[in-house]
Amino acid sequence: MKQLLFVLFVFFCRSFSVFAQEGSEVFSFLHYPASTRINALGGQSVSLIERDPSLALHNPGLLGAEMDGMINLNYMNFISDINLGSVVFSKAKGERGAWGVGASFISYGNFKQRSTENVDEGSFSAKDINITALYAHDLSDKWRGGIAFKFLYSSFERYSAIGLCADVGLSYYNDEKGLSFGLALKNMGAQLKSYEDERGNLPWDIQLGVSKKMEYNPIRFSATAIYLNKWKINDIDLVNIENKESFFKTFFKHFIFGIDYIPSDNFWIGIGFNPKANQDMSLQTGNKLGGFSIGAGINIQKIDITVSVARYHPSATSLMLGVSTTFSDFK
Repeated sequence: MKQLLFVLFVFFCRSFSVFAQEGSEVFSFLHYPASTRINALGGQSVSLIERDPSLALHNPGLLGAEMDGMINLNYMNFISDINLGSVVFSKAKGERGAWGVGASFISYGNFKQRSTENVDEGSFSAKDINITALYAHDLSDKWRGGIAFKFLYSSFERYSAIGLCADVGLSYYNDEKGLSFGLALKNMGAQLKSYEDERGNLPWDIQLGVSKKMEYNPIRFSATAIYLNKWKINDIDLVNIENKESFFKTFFKHFIFGIDYIPSDNFWIGIGFNPKANQDMSLQTGNKLGGFSIGAGINIQKIDITVSVARYHPSATSLMLGVSTTFSDFK
């Protein structure tokens, strides 16, 4: 236990030296959801307590021994021929620990390659891959801590990049009150090999979330604070500096809200709202549903099937599917 706490501390301290470096962001696909359930609730969450190992890809502090022998797969048709996917397997270690292995990817499709003289030279593909190893341990009856190590690889035609990073997470769960908290320091690390000469920064983030289930009905509210390490989030926000964006408009961009209805262990339905996505994709006409998401899940013959829909681009709606099961259920 002391060794785990020491590792958490080292990575927490290391983050401040790495994250201060200048440079463009690389491996930005790590921003996208790796869980169909979280995709339904706005795209990010670090506080959901469910028997779903894909949640640990967003906060390793959510991994637990109750997920022993589970496997979860997710696939999203993002935009056109751009596809995302993830897989994670979890296993209990004793009564208070659990480990897991997983991977996520984004494939940008195939591209035609031409020379400067406009001669056809065939085609090439582009993709990003993340391979993850996770471990979590119950610190007490209500608190749990976890860590995830990530190996990152990117390939664009003849260019490639490699990175290493880690997530550190904590979770709190009070079953009697239906209350849970989550904290995650995500993507702490560095790019080890760059596409060319200049190395970029990893998309590090600090996220804090809370979920509360109502006492007399099966409704749960969730709120997640994102990008707590900075005020202006990306180039779109930097443009808004010149437009003197209001304090409250920028403030709400740092939050994601979700509501799910859970009448039984075998069914749920949820909706989410991401104010930042809504504002970034806002148009003078149309695209009123930008930033909104919806999804549902059902258990059929020992298999959990989930589906969610969200908009990550003004011209397309992204569909995400998820399947999970426990191997021991089939013995």
